[in-house]
Amino acid sequence: MKKRIFEIIQSANTGDIASKIFDLFIMLLVIINSITIMIDTFSLPQNFKTTIRIIDTSTSIIFSIEYALRIWTAPFLFPNKSNTKARIRYIFSFMAIIDLLAILPFYLPMLIPFNLKSLRLLRLTRLLRIFKMNRYTNALYKVGAVFKAKASQLISSMLVVVMLIILSSILMFNIENTAQPEAFTNIFDSMWWAVATFTTVGYGDIYPITVAGKLLSTIIAFLGIGLVAVPTGIISAGFVEQIDKHDDDKKHYCPYCGKRLD
Repeated sequence: MKKRIFEIIQSANTGDIASKIFDLFIMLLVIINSITIMIDTFSLPQNFKTTIRIIDTSTSIIFSIEYALRIWTAPFLFPNKSNTKARIRYIFSFMAIIDLLAILPFYLPMLIPFNLKSLRLLRLTRLLRIFKMNRYTNALYKVGAVFKAKASQLISSMLVVVMLIILSSILMFNIENTAQPEAFTNIFDSMWWAVATFTTVGYGDIYPITVAGKLLSTIIAFLGIGLVAVPTGIISAGFVEQIDKHDDDKKHYCPYCGKRLD
């Protein structure tokens, strides 16, 4: 029974109807929770608030049972470790921490008194429940795989952008501080302007008024168009590689029975 529970609560294998139903059920609960968090921001009648409270309580209990079952069946996830070590390793895994943080706001007010403002901030951690979707879909996994594969290239491109932001911030501060000290008060104000200009957002709350400042702003804006597109291109190339890799992997499986081909 313990092994069957483990098979059900893990991502569904082909043909395992019970596991697939469980996955869809948990995903549905996560979606309902996300919707209730958004609805809770409105001024609602008391009966609506009561309904939301019932939904929150019910889903918290279900997520708690799921969390306990995953700890209980952790030895099947790490068969090379003892029962205790397997459970400890699972408890400190990323998804287990997400599960724990997602249910803590339900139990903490019962144990520790909070004022209303602190309780509202604490309940925001319910948003972490949306990361539980990663267990039942490989979308976030693919995003993580792309960033991991392209980490060195992304870091290199971002370092270039950061260096140019710092350089342009220092130059702009020295150019504009004398002309408008109330706008370019310190280097952080200049850095805010540089980030807005590099990303081509251009909020317009801080802008140069001197000829040299306008010239530098023009150069930075043109550089931003090219440099900000570099990380985007790297990430896009990473997704294309992931798609090609997935297609290559599918070629090694039978399209009819799903078994791996030798």
